[in-house]
Amino acid sequence: MTYAFNQEDRIRVAQELVDVAKNFANKGWFPATAGNLSIKLSGEPLVFGVTASGKDKENLTIHDILAVDGDSKAIEPTNLKPSAETLIHAEVYKRVPEAGACLHVHTLYNNLISDLLFEQGKLRIQGLELIKALNIWEENAAIEIPIVENFADIPKLAAEIGEVLDPRVPAVLIRNHGIYAWGADVFAAKRHVQAFEWMFHYMFLKLSVQRDALAGLAL
Repeated sequence: MTYAFNQEDRIRVAQELVDVAKNFANKGWFPATAGNLSIKLSGEPLVFGVTASGKDKENLTIHDILAVDGDSKAIEPTNLKPSAETLIHAEVYKRVPEAGACLHVHTLYNNLISDLLFEQGKLRIQGLELIKALNIWEENAAIEIPIVENFADIPKLAAEIGEVLDPRVPAVLIRNHGIYAWGADVFAAKRHVQAFEWMFHYMFLKLSVQRDALAGLAL
């Protein structure tokens, strides 16, 4: 099969993933090698570069990146193994054709928020300045980030994410697992992850303050 990219594209994508991995690892967003990152190489047919399973993101190299197709299978012989969650990246690219990169991290605050608000099925955020980082510029803008169950069956999880994602709001939370966020390119996807993580931290602290205030009124 002929693909619409060349060796230089693959090296560039691998280096961009290494750079993002180091940035996020420095923030502690990859505990115990958790998380995975991808950048699209081709839309038709779908091919993307993705971090190999089990690699230490703090010490990732371009040799830890493999190219996979729309079925999350390596497009050439390799000893590297794609994460089972590569299926989720593929689902995002299929559902959001304009997505050029998809990033998945596990953090304390995205886990706490996804657990606390799971029964609501979403996290609603309104009026925060960093919503503009998602290229949403309405006055007092509001967004809703879907929250899905953390199914052990990855194909089921990928399908669930595909059903609930909103292309306007480039992220889905998985309960007690992490966030998948995407963007037109890796720069946009990285900006989105950083914005969401700041907002999750803010919302957790806000909910904590509100809870304490209500508890004080009840005394």
